[in-house]
Amino acid sequence: MLSPPPPPLVVTPAMACDPDTDMPTLWLIAREHPHLRKWLIANPKADAALLEYVSQAGGPGVRDAFGILFGETTSGEATG
Repeated sequence: MLSPPPPPLVVTPAMACDPDTDMPTLWLIAREHPHLRKWLIANPKADAALLEYVSQAGGPGVRDAFGILFGETTSGEATG
């Protein structure tokens, strides 16, 4: 007897920043879910290639998320 296919993957912000999420799924999020790209920046598993893609592709909140990662305030000044 055939079994039904698995349900479609439902991506979430938690999945995007979870270090246990596999790289193919992180790339899927980066390519197909621009509203979740900012969460990829918080994922310690995100490598340079993925972060470069997210930086170039942009999306809602991406610039602010990189600013937080690099310790910048909203005015562009470094903190600390």
